[in-house]
Amino acid sequence: MLMCSVTNRQRCTSNGSTFLDSEFRYTLFPIAYGIIFILGLLANIYVLFILRWLRETKAMGEIRIYMTNLTIADLLFVCALPFWIGYYSRHGNWVYEDFMCRLTGSLFFINTYCSILFLGAISMNRYWAVTKPLDAASSDHRRRGIIVCVVIWLLTVSMAVPYLVIPGTNTDENMVTRCFEGYQNQTDSQKKTVAATHFAIIGLFSVVFFLVVVCNFLIARSLLFWSPLHAHSRSRRLKRRALQMLFAVVGVFVVCFLPHHVIQGPWTLVVLQIEEGWGHVGWDQNTRQAFNDAHQITLLLMGLNCILDPIVYCFATRKFRKYIMAHIKKTKDIIPKISLTVVSQITSKELQEKDECVSQQNDS
Repeated sequence: MLMCSVTNRQRCTSNGSTFLDSEFRYTLFPIAYGIIFILGLLANIYVLFILRWLRETKAMGEIRIYMTNLTIADLLFVCALPFWIGYYSRHGNWVYEDFMCRLTGSLFFINTYCSILFLGAISMNRYWAVTKPLDAASSDHRRRGIIVCVVIWLLTVSMAVPYLVIPGTNTDENMVTRCFEGYQNQTDSQKKTVAATHFAIIGLFSVVFFLVVVCNFLIARSLLFWSPLHAHSRSRRLKRRALQMLFAVVGVFVVCFLPHHVIQGPWTLVVLQIEEGWGHVGWDQNTRQAFNDAHQITLLLMGLNCILDPIVYCFATRKFRKYIMAHIKKTKDIIPKISLTVVSQITSKELQEKDECVSQQNDS
């Protein structure tokens, strides 16, 4: 009979394979996802409120379409977070239906790659607005924005179909049900199929990331070497804001998405534990554990994109930023008035009570 030692980081299975685990995630994830849920929900609902106002003013035609769709993708992910909070709070035991595992996992996937593609579309839109401002101001590209969004949604949803169709839960002999985890007991053929899918997704991200970085680098270079002596101050401000937006977009890619896709490849081979042929790795336990711990951190970083996306919007367009600043100023003006009104009401009430008290004393 095969024997395996049990520690707080790995658990035995019936065939001697071990489920590679990271215990810290059961404490970290519920807290982190809880914060992301609150901030992400408030931020993206507020963004939708602003975008609705901009729609009524007929401002930001094409880029508003991209922002609206990206915000919807972020909200879908945020709405799925309570299930993942419950999953990690129960020490990685999925108590909901298998369909909910597939749905919430698919929403995580869709949000990740919708964010990547929509941020790329926003970058191209801003580049076009900077390099061809007259064309951008005089043209209505609403139809192009709608077509691009439809293509992005169809692509990401079609990529998520396997996660929606194939069962996502795995139950071990201890009756612990994992969601999109616990594949180490499958056959090598099944494991290699899973590995190939992961590497295909990594390859797709690498292509998109390379194109976005190269594109933004070329835009940044043209902006940095562009001479402001022959341009109006408004054009200089426009190009400076465009440069800030490009750095913000690349920053979101580097912080949220790049670490995960760098770790994803070796981590996939580590947790699948392919016994022979391509995909087999002979790393020791410490190395395997390090990859698994790093992978958990990258999952949290990916979740941050639903909070960071609204920051990109502020750099993306002046109208969006102008509305937020006006709203903040209005709020600052209202707060003192509310405070003054409350103080006045309290003072008036105190004076009234004092007068009543004096009146009662005189009657007596």
